[in-house]
Amino acid sequence: MKKLNVIMVFNKNKDKILMCKRAKEPFKGKLNLVGGKVEKDEDELHAAYRELEEETGITKRDIELTNVMNYEYKIQDMKLEVYAGKLNKDVKLVEEINKLLWVDRNDNFFDVEKYAGEGNIGHMLKHVELYEDKILK
Repeated sequence: MKKLNVIMVFNKNKDKILMCKRAKEPFKGKLNLVGGKVEKDEDELHAAYRELEEETGITKRDIELTNVMNYEYKIQDMKLEVYAGKLNKDVKLVEEINKLLWVDRNDNFFDVEKYAGEGNIGHMLKHVELYEDKILK
């Protein structure tokens, strides 16, 4: 089974979420969460921290990630792991491929013209909001 991850990074004030502008398909040109592939036999949490650092420069020292949900796509034989965390300080972002930007937390993440994932990002955010005190420590 192919494994991927996405990471919801909140700034230290929890009023913005880090997004990337997709440079390639799928969802080219749309905003998406950062993340990537989990390597074969790689620990999933380690993969989330690795991808986060590769794509943004944010390290394990800057944020504590929590696995909040997983999506399993049976027909595609794929699992998408969703992590979230709040930065413990201001950081200087380092772009790898995709342009990075902070988006107001109150934006409409269900807007499929603007955001990748057919509304999944909005659903993920609503779930994090329900358990914010446990997830965004």
